[in-house]
Amino acid sequence: MRLLLDTQILLWTLIDPARLNARTRGILQDPEHDVLFSAASIWEIAIKSALGRGDFGVSPDAILEAAVAGGFVELPVRSAAALRVATLPHHHRDPFDRLLVAQAMTEPAVLYTADAQLEAYSELVVRV
Repeated sequence: MRLLLDTQILLWTLIDPARLNARTRGILQDPEHDVLFSAASIWEIAIKSALGRGDFGVSPDAILEAAVAGGFVELPVRSAAALRVATLPHHHRDPFDRLLVAQAMTEPAVLYTADAQLEAYSELVVRV
């Protein structure tokens, strides 16, 4: 299975894995699954870190390095996903989250998130 981590789950997985339940940690560690992170998440971390947001007080370089070292696969932002954002219902206003949902739909991949609002988009969105 292909698993795309939203930005929060990516951060928790790499910085504070205890915030994830044991089942989720096990799934993410299972070599049968491809764990993906989006270039959009690195962009989001870079923007919010530069703005001094306390919940993003981590270097985007360090997250990228840790993700790659952990065997995660970078998912580029493809035109198909960018176009898909335009047709998504407005369940959520955050542009980064909307792009991650569109990526999950177009790739396809299961999007792991902590955001309950995103579940309304698709059965591909799983709240963990």
